[in-house]
Amino acid sequence: MQLSHRIALTGTALGVAGAIAAPAGAQSIDVTVNIPRLKVAEYHKPYVAIWLEQAGGKARTLSVWYDYDMKNNEGNKWLRDVRTWWRVSGRSMTFPADGITGATRAPGPNKISFTNGTGALGRLGPGQYTLVVEAAREVGGRELVRIPFAWPPKPGQAASATGRTELGAVSLTFRK
Repeated sequence: MQLSHRIALTGTALGVAGAIAAPAGAQSIDVTVNIPRLKVAEYHKPYVAIWLEQAGGKARTLSVWYDYDMKNNEGNKWLRDVRTWWRVSGRSMTFPADGITGATRAPGPNKISFTNGTGALGRLGPGQYTLVVEAAREVGGRELVRIPFAWPPKPGQAASATGRTELGAVSLTFRK
């Protein structure tokens, strides 16, 4: 598993078109996960798990992309290949998980938004968090990218990290 990555913090808003409307005063997190186009003989879209870790070991799964509509739930058996997420929180979940489960994604930038106080994100209290994105691909590798951030953020603040094989750039943008 590749764990090395580059982290960059900026104060520039990246802006995401089509973001969901949030209640007045709510903070939102826009996450962009770039899945690289790999030139391999047998390409399979990766299974991806996105979760938040908080100091003290608490983890909260935000999204899981996998083949959830396979016959006899066969896609579920491969979720354990997203090993770090599986150990942290995946094995205690029931799938498909409402509001969390999604289909595997094609290569390129994939955007997803979360609003504080709603959905999988829930209500975040002030503190230090790490957004973790892990990808595992059949007949491929696994990779994990971590992006630390403080909550509540300043609107327009951004953070990013870049994987080397299974994941490209992963970025967070915070907005009010």
